[in-house]
Amino acid sequence: MSETSARGDDVYQPQPEDEPSELQPDMDDSLGEPGTDALLDQGYSPPERPHARERDDTTCEGQRRGESLDDRLARELPEQEAITGDGIGDLADGEGEPVDAQAGGPRAGRLAPVASSPHGSSVLAHDVGIDAGAASAEEAAMHVIEDVEEDDSWDVR
Repeated sequence: MSETSARGDDVYQPQPEDEPSELQPDMDDSLGEPGTDALLDQGYSPPERPHARERDDTTCEGQRRGESLDDRLARELPEQEAITGDGIGDLADGEGEPVDAQAGGPRAGRLAPVASSPHGSSVLAHDVGIDAGAASAEEAAMHVIEDVEEDDSWDVR
């Protein structure tokens, strides 16, 4: 055989233009989570709090001696006081929307149609509470308003 004839391995190798130029997808063009590339590049900053090894009761002698009540109380966090608003808005500093009694307080649960409708379809519904799942946008916008006097004036026939 001459040296110019091709060997069997060389004949069946794919041509360079047939190979894909990139085997990994470009994450900038993907529809994945935003910032997934930068997530791996970020560092970890540990919390800035004293370590347990700096306490006296981590040694055998410290555990035998015990911890004083003053040391325990000094390590406790103070209780957070309830922030009282100024009564104008729904935020504590008054920058939110004004509180309206007509908007209702608690959210309604899942809405079910009224079964006693003579026409088959009705705009009336009743609250069945949390019913095995997330509420739709319309149901999440509903709030419970307590009526002072219930009457049948809203009943449309």
